[in-house]
Amino acid sequence: MVIMRFETDHVEAVTNRLSAYVVATRGHPGCRNVDFVVSAIVDGRLVIVQKWESVENQQSHFDSDDMVSMASDVSELLRTAPDIDLYDGLSMHDLN
Repeated sequence: MVIMRFETDHVEAVTNRLSAYVVATRGHPGCRNVDFVVSAIVDGRLVIVQKWESVENQQSHFDSDDMVSMASDVSELLRTAPDIDLYDGLSMHDLN
């Protein structure tokens, strides 16, 4: 699982760009699920949660044009660099 956290003062612009990225990501090989949420506590915090069938699928996605394009599109609109973390699932379930 991958969790990416973005902090911005330009919520609408970043939301528009990340929404397009999320839609594209759902079509990548091995993508099990992608959720895009906004913090109810911290203003301007947007989070993407991705689940992948394998580490290889996840790595391939991180090297993809969609990922590189997204990073380029939002970099100037963020307060700081995105926080990206990888997790091993102990208990995860997809509802689809």
